[in-house]
Amino acid sequence: MAKMTKAQMLTALAEKTGYTKKEVASFMDTLAEMAYSEVKKNGEFILPGFGKLIKAHRKARMGVNPATGEKISIPAKTVTKFRLAKAAKEAVL
Repeated sequence: MAKMTKAQMLTALAEKTGYTKKEVASFMDTLAEMAYSEVKKNGEFILPGFGKLIKAHRKARMGVNPATGEKISIPAKTVTKFRLAKAAKEAVL
């Protein structure tokens, strides 16, 4: 089974909501922009029913270069993570 493409998602949402594909695409782009700015500013963005996008800090650690087996130092960094909502987990699983 093939994964749903962005174009297929926009078409399906347009059909189910009665909006045009252009309106749905604009909404999706605005939602993504809002999520990025909220995570950057407040550290998290909650999308009710789906989950939340959070900014997390990873500590520095030691790692191994798989090609040479040499130990390397991996610096600390900030990453984004998505935590799935309990309702979404239950609906899918």
